[in-house]
Amino acid sequence: MKALLLERNVARFAAARVVSAISGSGRAAGVGPLRLVDTDPPDLPGPGWRHVDVLLAGICGSDLATLDGRSSRYFEDLVSFPFVPGHEVLGVVADDGSDPRRVVVEPAIGCVARAISPACPACAELRTGGCEHVAFGEVSAGLQIGYCADTGGGWSAAGLVAHESQLHAVPDEITDFEAVMVEPSACAIHAALAARAGRHDVVAVLGAGTLGLATVAALRRLSPPGTLVAAARYPHQERLAKQLGADIAVPDGELTRAVRRRTRSLETSAGLTGGADAVVDCVGSADSVALALAVVKPKGRVVLAGMPGTISVDLAGLWHREVALVGAYAYGVEQSGESASRRTFDLAFDLVAAAGLGRLVSATYPLERFEEALAHAGAAGRRGAVKIAFDLRTTRRDRWRRADQSDREKGKPR
Repeated sequence: MKALLLERNVARFAAARVVSAISGSGRAAGVGPLRLVDTDPPDLPGPGWRHVDVLLAGICGSDLATLDGRSSRYFEDLVSFPFVPGHEVLGVVADDGSDPRRVVVEPAIGCVARAISPACPACAELRTGGCEHVAFGEVSAGLQIGYCADTGGGWSAAGLVAHESQLHAVPDEITDFEAVMVEPSACAIHAALAARAGRHDVVAVLGAGTLGLATVAALRRLSPPGTLVAAARYPHQERLAKQLGADIAVPDGELTRAVRRRTRSLETSAGLTGGADAVVDCVGSADSVALALAVVKPKGRVVLAGMPGTISVDLAGLWHREVALVGAYAYGVEQSGESASRRTFDLAFDLVAAAGLGRLVSATYPLERFEEALAHAGAAGRRGAVKIAFDLRTTRRDRWRRADQSDREKGKPR
């Protein structure tokens, strides 16, 4: 069975980074250390683990940054090579010969999955994204499935393994495209609620790719501010942001003026004298962080949701204006409005259905066309797309059909 395998190869990582920089495309498909290989399903690491057959697997911005050699060296000891990428996964699990069930994988590998007891404080509070033991326990180092040598990942016809605690049953009314959007939507919900928006606040969202658009939808439905402003690079992103709940959607170069007008601030060379109560940065670049700091008000809050690398930003304004800069990684347990605390993934299932986020899946590819898929994902905005995913549903049906035929020939019931 085919899978895409990422190996530790310094020379090819360096080549990918150079080609990416020269092309200016953000993608160097076919140059990075990613190969299509034949592989077997990964072994179960221990009790409570399940094999998952992959149906759909999204391509995330963090995947592209890793393949292009643009991700931070911070992660070097928090992953294990070689690994199969893919952490946005809709799959199927069949337990003990029972009917297969669709599941969404919560990829963060915490203490329960690693058989570590007692659990660290974060995992004890079900905040597996903050697990203190990501390099220890029953499986190799790995922040998440898709970055761990032992678990496999979503970009594989051989499937992956996940602990039962990481599997979320998909309700029948949720479509496949909505389901593959659950994991990125969970990240967006975590970021949106980290903004701590009040009902009269002005909140800006920078970036209108998958994460940014899902964050707009999450803010509108779970923590609606007085005014929600979205900054987008492309016209189709502006339209989607408005459809998903933004009051104002503008090109990113016009964000400062839009916030200035809404907050009646003055503009100086250092930024706005007032500004937005909160800004959620769904890009994570030096330019986006600088823009967020320029448009947030004194004592405001900037949420860094997009994965950054090593960047250089002038922090004088953060210091002078006493701005809070906080990170928003993964998911856990959330408090939304007046409702009781709920798991982020439970909220995400509700969000993808209510907001129709399955529409953000713009194109799918088989694994064999991975270079086209990655090029499309890297240029999604320019090409009028949002989320690109690998589609293994035909592969899975063919494999189960062959297994069923083999069992019938052997006289085994299925």
